[in-house]
Amino acid sequence: MARDEDVGLDEVLWAAEDAAPVESVDVVAQNLEKRFSATQVSFWLVDMLGREAVRLPRAGTADQARGASERLQLTGSVYDEVLRSQRLHHERIGGEQWRLVAPVTNRGDCVGVLEMVVPYADRAVREAVARTAHALAYVVVTDRRFTDLYHWGRRTSPVSLAAEIQHQLLPTAPCCEGAQFTLAGGLVPADDIGGDTYDYALDQDVLHLSVTDAMGHDTASALLATLTVNALRGARRAGRCILDQAYTAHRAITDHGVGMTTGQLMRVKLQTGECELVNAGHPWPLRLRDGRVEEQTLKVNLPFGAPVPVTYEVQHFRLRPGDRTVLVTDGMRDRAASAVDLPALIHDTRNEHPREVVRTLTRAVHDACGGSLPDDATVLVLDWHGSASGQRRTRYGSNADVR
Repeated sequence: MARDEDVGLDEVLWAAEDAAPVESVDVVAQNLEKRFSATQVSFWLVDMLGREAVRLPRAGTADQARGASERLQLTGSVYDEVLRSQRLHHERIGGEQWRLVAPVTNRGDCVGVLEMVVPYADRAVREAVARTAHALAYVVVTDRRFTDLYHWGRRTSPVSLAAEIQHQLLPTAPCCEGAQFTLAGGLVPADDIGGDTYDYALDQDVLHLSVTDAMGHDTASALLATLTVNALRGARRAGRCILDQAYTAHRAITDHGVGMTTGQLMRVKLQTGECELVNAGHPWPLRLRDGRVEEQTLKVNLPFGAPVPVTYEVQHFRLRPGDRTVLVTDGMRDRAASAVDLPALIHDTRNEHPREVVRTLTRAVHDACGGSLPDDATVLVLDWHGSASGQRRTRYGSNADVR
């Protein structure tokens, strides 16, 4: 016989499926109000830079208009702690009232948090709320294909045409967890867009990664980045090897673009940790292994689109369980950003989840530049657990708990 909480979860999912995409979060809130007499139910989205939480307004409310939603700084807040720990927070707030805050996370991608007040909060209730928050993550990930609601909710500053193009080139989720690996990426855009992108894709036996930096600024660099990323994706999806992907990107730029793009392509075999890498004029990766952070001094080929004959080479190395590999663009190292000691920060955050490492590194560069970056700053962090790590262990989110 199905448990009561499973029946309630089924009701949530069926109701969300029946609702319009812009109303599915409201349906989840109504279900919680019905099942647990919850009040003040709110869904807070994490903004694009991971610095603020934005409360998604309920349908039909006075603050439903864009730009009218409540915002708050994540740093130091309960929401930040919930997102970092992936554990449900509960506290008594007077009398028999309890405040619950649960992570809304999908495969390591922190979508936001679900908050409410309930009259009782025993373990069964906390378990059920945690399950519902996890289900909400899948609802939002599904429904954001059909509406701009969740996109504008994550934007806390104006977005230029170049930035709009650039953000559409990024993966739909900045974080992914698997049995063999965990990865997270982040991009802090310059005031004048600099053409950075990162990408990843998971096949049955291979993980593909890339970081690229289209030269130039504003829409010109965004268009060059579009050529680069889509050439790489097209070759990858056609089953082409990493070397063919590199040459395809080079030909796309020389045939259709103006300028060059630096890039770093990686292909990791999931069963062995064996890596293939092509470096097209890009900064070297940083590797944390056995407590030491070092640059991987690889051979550097010419950028994609270089106006001279080019030869790309595949370099081989093997990841060990426990390795952390960090790919960056030059915006993480050049000019004012050079004041940031990236190896030291990578070492200091060695026990943190990759998404927290990304936040720490990009925040440090953003602050070093006084909040005004002269170039995009992009970082992609890969933790390798090894082929013998078994299935990813997860409860309701990344590693959510209901202590």
